[in-house]
Amino acid sequence: MRRAATPIAWGSRSSGTTDEYDHEVRFGGFGAAAFSIGLAAALTACGGSGSQPSTAGQERGGGAPDVAALPARTVSPDAIAEAVTRVTSSRAPSSRGRAAIELRQMQALYAPATLRWLDAAGKPTPEARDALTVLETAGGHGLAIEDYQTTALQGDAVSLATLEPSDEALASFDVGLSLHLLRFWRDVHMGRVNPRDLGFRLNAPLDDHDFPTMLVEAIAAHRVRETSDELTPPLALYRGLRDALARYRTLVEPSGLLPVPTKGASIKPGAAAAGLEVLRAKLVALGDLPADAPQPAGEVYEGALVEGVRRFQTRHGLDPDGALGRATLEALNVPFTRRVAQLELALERLRWLPHLEENGFLAVNIPMFHLWGWEAAPVRGTPAFELDVIVGRSLNTQTPVLVDEMSHLIFRPYWNVPPSILRGEILPAIARDPTYLAHNDMEIVSGQSDEATLVEISDESLDGLRQGRYRVRQRSGPKNSLGLVKFVFPNDDNIYMHGTPAPQLFGRARRDFSHGCVRVSDPVMLAEWVLRDRPEWTRERILSAMQSGRSQRVNLTRPLQVILFYLTAVVMPEDGSVRFAGDIYDHDASLERALARP
Repeated sequence: MRRAATPIAWGSRSSGTTDEYDHEVRFGGFGAAAFSIGLAAALTACGGSGSQPSTAGQERGGGAPDVAALPARTVSPDAIAEAVTRVTSSRAPSSRGRAAIELRQMQALYAPATLRWLDAAGKPTPEARDALTVLETAGGHGLAIEDYQTTALQGDAVSLATLEPSDEALASFDVGLSLHLLRFWRDVHMGRVNPRDLGFRLNAPLDDHDFPTMLVEAIAAHRVRETSDELTPPLALYRGLRDALARYRTLVEPSGLLPVPTKGASIKPGAAAAGLEVLRAKLVALGDLPADAPQPAGEVYEGALVEGVRRFQTRHGLDPDGALGRATLEALNVPFTRRVAQLELALERLRWLPHLEENGFLAVNIPMFHLWGWEAAPVRGTPAFELDVIVGRSLNTQTPVLVDEMSHLIFRPYWNVPPSILRGEILPAIARDPTYLAHNDMEIVSGQSDEATLVEISDESLDGLRQGRYRVRQRSGPKNSLGLVKFVFPNDDNIYMHGTPAPQLFGRARRDFSHGCVRVSDPVMLAEWVLRDRPEWTRERILSAMQSGRSQRVNLTRPLQVILFYLTAVVMPEDGSVRFAGDIYDHDASLERALARP
């Protein structure tokens, strides 16, 4: 489940991704195109050797890099060493506890006392311009542009191109550009926050990239932009979220108040309401209502407005009934800036994902109560299937964020009651009703296997339950809490997927009802897909196994990656719509606090 070691963990990027560097997008500094033109003009004016643009077959041609073509400016080793110390301490206000690591990286990178980004005349090389242009894209990834000092570095580059700088200025620029490009590479590839620090159980090993060596190789091969592309998550969802982020940043809140129901009642289609013009303007801005939709006729809530609200409700995980109730109005009143923040947090979390397995994987987005099955890493295209799910209760039995591998499934499983549920629910229920176990097809057993010895219920056996000598399990069958099939991916939290004897709960929009495990709406379909490499397991055989009188384990031919993750903003693969979910576990708030720490 780990990312590939080197050179790039994410694998091949799809073609055409470098086009983003040609966009003139401004995020508080120079526009990328404007800066490139300005620096090129400065270099031309002063006769710098970096005045010629890079072209395929020349500086960026294939084959071994012509290092001698652009000799670096010689600067005293003391000036470089002082710059390393000075820059890593004064220009790393947002290193988030990585200052010591960054200092060691810079010391290793500049141990040869050689500048990386300046030619023999002390002017920024084409690779330096490429690096600065890459840093311009940080905002488009949802990263904090101030973390990379892009504006200051661009100003320094222009000064170097037009003035006769000191060794100190040359070394400071060179080290600063290296420091912030490496920081950008690490952040865009692995994220700014370690998910383990937030309690997430991502068991993939930490990435072991040698980013300084990658930088040296990228400069020598004239591949700074390409390396930056390859370090970006190649997921279709990541690209979709970036597009959505760019669009939501342009949205302007309409002035005025949205409709307000009287006495707490919802505004239903056909009812009179004020503020419909504001509602229409917001729905148009969000794309839920066509711009040419008719204006509201008076103060009657009807027609196109109702359909627009239904689309909005679907995108925000609400019942699409068209009524303007409390939950819908709360979602409509969320500022666009908050939606931007959700998109930025989603991008950060996608950077935490390990390498996705080529033979497919299952992904559950916990706050959206949805599962997708992918045949391969979703660089593009749509999933093989999708299902609704039920996840853990937000109050005290949250479903953990984790990545593990499914090894087998069990038809007609026992439900082995966890000790926490035994103490908190089962034993109190038995105290109230001594027939509770019999009425719920439960039994007391001694031992951990399916062949465990049955124990008669008595004061002694109940005492054994309290002391942990015995346990309770629910017999397989239609009453079993796991339904008729259990999907096992061994993990420390004893979390798994399973069916349910209460499918009616899938009719609700918000579905955090379980003790932490993931209930699936169509376990037969999931079993078919999981066993797709075993053609003897047809749908008919699966149904037969679910209805037989015995428990049966079926091993997968190879492990299947399972990802339980947490995004409150996604771009749906089937239609490209942007959907938002409530922060049911307050994980967004926790991540924002972590990102705010220096």
